[in-house]
Amino acid sequence: MAKHLVEEIKQTKPFERPSDEALLSIVRTASVLEHATNELLRPFGLTTTQYNVLRILRGAGAAGLCGKEIGERMVSRVPDVSRLLDRMESMELIGKERDATDRRHITARLTLKGRRLLEEATTPEFIAFGRDRMARLSARTIEAVNEALAVIRETP
Repeated sequence: MAKHLVEEIKQTKPFERPSDEALLSIVRTASVLEHATNELLRPFGLTTTQYNVLRILRGAGAAGLCGKEIGERMVSRVPDVSRLLDRMESMELIGKERDATDRRHITARLTLKGRRLLEEATTPEFIAFGRDRMARLSARTIEAVNEALAVIRETP
């Protein structure tokens, strides 16, 4: 049986409300998953954020996307998408091109090197990582979790 957060973080007093524990449990779970994902990507020289950008640009196809569009599609928000894209360009994972009519508009596209690294990093272990964690939950529970998390994200 899974431990409650109170036990896991060795909290001496119970939470005042179940909703307090639920919120902290979401934060803790996200942190644990991100850390484990970063460990899986580390051998490839990638972070989860960079991996996410590569997936987004692969999905965009040859048209690419501007930084604002990439930022809107990111799983985890980053404060400076431009700097992230600059780093990824210096790694030759993406290419950037200025619009001829509007110099402020820059389109990012996945390079061949970026596409290959994305394919290489998406190992069977990486794929199994997420699936294994969800395998103990029923389809109904997964649906309920997705619905609950959507409500939490949409609440102002």
